[in-house]
Amino acid sequence: MSGCQQTERSLQWFNDLYRQNVSFVYKIALHLLNDPVEAEDLCHDVFLEIIQHPDQYDPERGSIKAWLGVKTRSRAIDRLRKQKRQELNDTIEQAGISSTDPTADSVLMKLNLENLHESLRHLPEPQREALTATYFRSLRQNEWAKLTGHPLGTVKSWIRYGVKNIRKQFIQMGWLEP
Repeated sequence: MSGCQQTERSLQWFNDLYRQNVSFVYKIALHLLNDPVEAEDLCHDVFLEIIQHPDQYDPERGSIKAWLGVKTRSRAIDRLRKQKRQELNDTIEQAGISSTDPTADSVLMKLNLENLHESLRHLPEPQREALTATYFRSLRQNEWAKLTGHPLGTVKSWIRYGVKNIRKQFIQMGWLEP
């Protein structure tokens, strides 16, 4: 098979993949981003990445549709995180704080830490201990479960609920948007 024929087959494969899955990818992106323009842009990015790196797909790990779903979800979450960081930077700039000012950065970091410590104090003990062990002592969840003798599912629940509780407290303090 010549290189031209192989390129034509690759293009045909991509066209078929795109036609069969673009609405699936778009629906996931729209659901997560809540913005049709952003969802279209994300679809474009996902399929562009597939053209550039078709070797990323491993059929032994699952179906193409599942792979596309995971890839889309990951890219959407990355995009949302980037937007949150940008919003925080915009808020800091509007408040007149220079992001290159080491004193301002130090003050913000100290305030964040104080709020985090205060929030941790208000958590139920199992949640506080699980979060402290996994986030601050760098233990994995399964290591903490073994150390404490609790089931892994219980430890994961404590961490999930602890993070949710801290988030609620940060929202009440005005440090996060609901």
